[in-house]
Amino acid sequence: MKYRKLGDSNLEVSEISLGSWLTYGVGVEADQTRACLDRAFDLGINFIDTANAYGRGKAETVLGEMLAGRARNSYVLATKVFVPMSDTDKGLSRAQILKQIDGSLQRLRTDYVDLYQCHRYDPETPLEETMEALTDIVRQGKVRYIGFSEWSPKNIEDALALLGVEQFVSSQPQYSLLHRRPEAKVIPLCASNGISQIVWSPLAQGVLSGKYAPGEALPEATRATSDEMGKMMQNWLRPEILETVQKLKPIAHEAGCTMSQFALAWILREPNVASAIVGASRPEQLDENAGASGINVDPELFARAEAIVAGV
Repeated sequence: MKYRKLGDSNLEVSEISLGSWLTYGVGVEADQTRACLDRAFDLGINFIDTANAYGRGKAETVLGEMLAGRARNSYVLATKVFVPMSDTDKGLSRAQILKQIDGSLQRLRTDYVDLYQCHRYDPETPLEETMEALTDIVRQGKVRYIGFSEWSPKNIEDALALLGVEQFVSSQPQYSLLHRRPEAKVIPLCASNGISQIVWSPLAQGVLSGKYAPGEALPEATRATSDEMGKMMQNWLRPEILETVQKLKPIAHEAGCTMSQFALAWILREPNVASAIVGASRPEQLDENAGASGINVDPELFARAEAIVAGV
């Protein structure tokens, strides 16, 4: 496993990180969760990403239980705030940030998180209020660094313009061969301001693994067939997308790697990316995904893949 510096922080994070959206505490049983975490650490993955809203606290609770026996300085822990935890607990107001960080720390069984991320932008709260609250919890020692997810270029610029507040070190966008929107503005803006990308859904929720074939039944025991995990990926299962993805298989074979490894290596070709977040319901999935770290792929193969998926 190789590691990269996270923005203008002193955190070194693994190129492949383990996420918990729709999985731990929600769609994956406790024994499999522990097996996945153990395998992640064995493979050199040191970066764990979660959010207070994943399972409305369930993901943080499970991770807190499973991480309790490990040295706190042996992993980098990230969580998020914004998405509703109840009908009234939501957003990025000062009151919510102060309340939600304490709830997350309690569930995660830790005194601090390494990275605290604004899960989305909150148009109903003045940005100054949000940034001042984030600054306060950093200076209280509850959070080491701050980040955001899916903020627009203007949101980012407005935050960068504020004086006397903590600066963001990370951005968490959706980014993959099938979703390249961050390349236009977000990545260049972040790269010039000490902010790294932590990519979510780098495999388009598993579609870029090539395991979903057009016109065929969904493979059993996959995310697509799960009641808890499959609801969010229907858009990726359109026939034209599945047909296009199948055309990438010969290119991945030529590169000497699996489809998943090829798609992750494509993400990691971007210097501004610090880590690609993968989900796993079985330890062996991590074996394959972690193998993408350090793979050298001929840029011409990446260019051919980009041309194939351009139509979708």
